[in-house]
Amino acid sequence: MPTLQDFSATTLSGAPATLDEYAGKVVLVVNTASQCGFTPQYDGLERLWQDYRDDGLVVLGFPCNQFGGQEPGSADEIGEFCRVNHGVTFPLFDKVDVNGDDAHPLFQWLTSEARGALGTKKIKWNFTKFLVGRDGAVIDRFGSNTAPEKLRGPIEKALRQG
Repeated sequence: MPTLQDFSATTLSGAPATLDEYAGKVVLVVNTASQCGFTPQYDGLERLWQDYRDDGLVVLGFPCNQFGGQEPGSADEIGEFCRVNHGVTFPLFDKVDVNGDDAHPLFQWLTSEARGALGTKKIKWNFTKFLVGRDGAVIDRFGSNTAPEKLRGPIEKALRQG
């Protein structure tokens, strides 16, 4: 059975990265966009990262342009936007597809492990969040409407579990 650590991705700076470096951590994986009504969630995601990273939380942002073309920028533009406008310091990865034939393998796995509303695998919009436990298994999925602040309870519970 695959775990988060079995996947790799390209960082926003273009470097290959294996996700096994997050073994033993609680990971929040989020598909993001810079021109979305939910874009202010970057602030809440950064707060979660700042508040819990010393306890073992990692937030991973994956920009996606599949929803209304709301992430049209280059990697450099995305990184600059996130730093300047939202103070983002958590790891960001290169733009990916999260749905369809070209969906990144990580998101194919995440959506097969935690289905959305009405049992669908498809990601409905930007800022869908997947909480992954220290063992690399998916714990839960949260939709765009779930503000990062609402994830404190599930994150704290995951951090307490070995």
